Amino acid sequence: MGQRIRLEVVTPTGAIVNEDVDIVNAPGQGGDFGIMASHEPFLSTLRTGTMVYEIDGKRTPLMINGGFCEVSSGKVSFLLENAEFGSKIDVERAMRAKERAERRLAQAAQHDESINKFRAEAALQRALARIKTASM
Repeated sequence: MGQRIRLEVVTPTGAIVNEDVDIVNAPGQGGDFGIMASHEPFLSTLRTGTMVYEIDGKRTPLMINGGFCEVSSGKVSFLLENAEFGSKIDVERAMRAKERAERRLAQAAQHDESINKFRAEAALQRALARIKTASM
């Protein structure tokens, strides 16, 4: 066991992770990044996707939806709008959400002004991230 970094994951409903980990990989707005012990101070916005942390070879995936990551003094903090453990995701529900978002985007492409294209795209990204995270 090498050095570890303290991982804190917080959503509006409270802290969901607070433990020492070997590595964290996350989807930043500028691209995916990894964080280990002794990482330089760092700040990044996050995109919807899958964050994975590892402890002693055991990988734990989380679907994350927007927020920020900060690395400082042996700690990495994720302040997120939403996060779901891959093991807790309802894949059938995520598939229905994906299909619904795809239908809305198709309607928007037909110039249906009652459809908010931005919201439909965001819903599709969340559904795809849930499906991917659940399969890990």
